[in-house]
Amino acid sequence: MSAFSEAAFEKKLSELSNSQQSVQTLSLWLIHHRKHARTIARVWHGSLKNTKPSRKLTYLYLANDVIQNSKRKGPELTREFSSVLLDAFSHVAREADDGCQTPMQRLLHIWQERAVYDGDFIEQLLQAASERKAKKRTRELTVPVQPTRRRRLAEEEEEENDEEDEEKVVVLPAAVMEDDHYLENASPKEPPEAGELVRVLTELESAASSDAAVRRKIASLPLAVQDVSQLSRITDRESAERLTLVVDDACLLLADYNGRLAAELEDRRQLARMLADYTRRQQEQLREKERRLEEYKQKLNRVTWVRRELKAHIQSLPDLSQLPNVTGGLAPLPSAGDLFSL
Repeated sequence: MSAFSEAAFEKKLSELSNSQQSVQTLSLWLIHHRKHARTIARVWHGSLKNTKPSRKLTYLYLANDVIQNSKRKGPELTREFSSVLLDAFSHVAREADDGCQTPMQRLLHIWQERAVYDGDFIEQLLQAASERKAKKRTRELTVPVQPTRRRRLAEEEEEENDEEDEEKVVVLPAAVMEDDHYLENASPKEPPEAGELVRVLTELESAASSDAAVRRKIASLPLAVQDVSQLSRITDRESAERLTLVVDDACLLLADYNGRLAAELEDRRQLARMLADYTRRQQEQLREKERRLEEYKQKLNRVTWVRRELKAHIQSLPDLSQLPNVTGGLAPLPSAGDLFSL
């Protein structure tokens, strides 16, 4: 995975598209570099304000994916993003396209249901996301009809150019390839304890892929959400608006679930690294134990040989109890007094 820098992050933001794969890939990259959380939040906030209106909602989806999927790794990104989110939602509400307000509110309701942030902060974000209506009405009353029409045409032309630019951008899976390269070539880390492996495996039992309730909800989505040909059956504005709400809900549901699946994939990759490190350490310890076993086998053989040789040597020694009494017929030696008396 490529190293983090402000320039690298800004470049990835400029290449960000509204596809789920693009959002999730960049989200995983940011979560990996979460130690730069303060810089990430600052650069994201500044880039959000400078990007085109048609891309601002994509930035919020990126923040959503990062905030929700980084919570299990640590609180850094969730905490740092909270310092810029209020101004970010207010800015998007004022400057983004008309269709952004409903997805923003639905996104915030999801945060509220999952207690991503505390209730008071979510209420402030909801108020910030609702600023557009009143200000837009005031602005429309003061703008002449003809300039408004020209501006609308200019905005439509700009949106078409944006769509053409997005179609021309070829998003190569460079980040994914770099991530795989990092996983395969990263230097081995300190092997985890067995208890840590058990904890990670237990957490994966409740991962996104095993969330049957969400899968049933996705499977039960109406056919009109999945098949473009069904749009021809819509004949009135009210039906179109109802379907729009359903599609928005489906997009949020699928984006969130895909983000959870991407996070699970990253967790499983991390588990694979942990298992590889743990296996490597066990193999090293096994080789060390085998070496020491062989060493002590050799020591045992040497001690056994010395014991056998010592036993044979003892058996070859004469029995002193059977030697003749060589001192029985000799006179005793003179004492010291006897020597000096001479």
